[in-house]
Amino acid sequence: MKFGTKVIHSGIEPDQTTGAIMTPIFQTSTYVQDGPGNHKGYEYARTQNPTRTVLQNNLAALENGTDAICFSSGLAAMDGIIKLLKSGDHVLASNDMYGGSFRLLDKIFKPFGIETNLIPMQDLSIIESNITSETKLIWIETPTNPLLNIVDIKAVCELVKGKNILVCVDNTFASPYLQNPLDLGADLVLHSATKYLGGHSDVIHGAVITKNKALAERLFFIQNASGAVPGPQDCFLILRGIKTLHIRMDRACENAAKIANFLINHPRVNRVLYPGFTSHPGHLIAKKQMRNFGGMVSFDLKDTTIEAAFSVLSKTKLFSCAESLGGVESLIGHPASMTHASLPKEERLKSGLTDSLMRLSVGIEDVDDLIADLEQALK
Repeated sequence: MKFGTKVIHSGIEPDQTTGAIMTPIFQTSTYVQDGPGNHKGYEYARTQNPTRTVLQNNLAALENGTDAICFSSGLAAMDGIIKLLKSGDHVLASNDMYGGSFRLLDKIFKPFGIETNLIPMQDLSIIESNITSETKLIWIETPTNPLLNIVDIKAVCELVKGKNILVCVDNTFASPYLQNPLDLGADLVLHSATKYLGGHSDVIHGAVITKNKALAERLFFIQNASGAVPGPQDCFLILRGIKTLHIRMDRACENAAKIANFLINHPRVNRVLYPGFTSHPGHLIAKKQMRNFGGMVSFDLKDTTIEAAFSVLSKTKLFSCAESLGGVESLIGHPASMTHASLPKEERLKSGLTDSLMRLSVGIEDVDDLIADLEQALK
């Protein structure tokens, strides 16, 4: 089954009671049983909900996995994965990872004895030299947020094969339409479904997908025991968004390529970070493991001050200055003061995340209007 058919049909059936073509929102906290333990597969809504079940089956199919486990946010999903580890375990993660992910590892799990090293994941030799006997998880973002570095998923998975090290890929930026990490050897895929999967900036949600049944069972236990589950309305909204994922991503990718080409030729722009450029150091890997280059573009100015960036951010009209990404509307953000403010400044600058760096989540508006908006903001 092709992807454009999967998003609409995989794991989804008309409601057996009414024939409703859309999955119902089962807004209930509990389920009537004929007697203790004699039920229809549902006992309590923290543990199971029929709307969530349909979404989990759909997400598993989109990532070519066997199981998807849904959480109340992307960070709640990450929290569930880190709970697979124990005190004394070691994590390797990208040095330009999402600031919220770093905060979770550094401020929440480090005090419990789980250590994290931040390294540039583009260099396999650096990954290999940082693996210790305690390393139990390699956390990959690709493309990374916000520097859009590309990590060779297959090569990393082959590097750690047989070493009892899990590989998890945060696939939020690419979405399952552009990249399927499980097919490249990853053990786990994470999505902040808030972003491209939902696609309409109206829901907070997260998910983990795997084809390892033992890992799935542990994650379902954590989902229920820790309780960070999404409500049925949230699950319905993600299901609704997924139906147009491929159409939205095609337009976002098309627009992003044109905007990146506009920016690279602008006299005020210092550099444009976009894996679709043949000059991008990860271009060939991205071309190999992705179906397109995504809807995210980052750029900084020749004037490297925060004030210069803030001037641009305050002038855009169609690009809204806001956190998040992946919606139908275009957004512009300032990672140093917004999404990545929790990263230590020294680490941030070392990775190349400058004070003037701006991140664009390119939406599906008319691209000529978006370019005109950036042009007037850069004057």
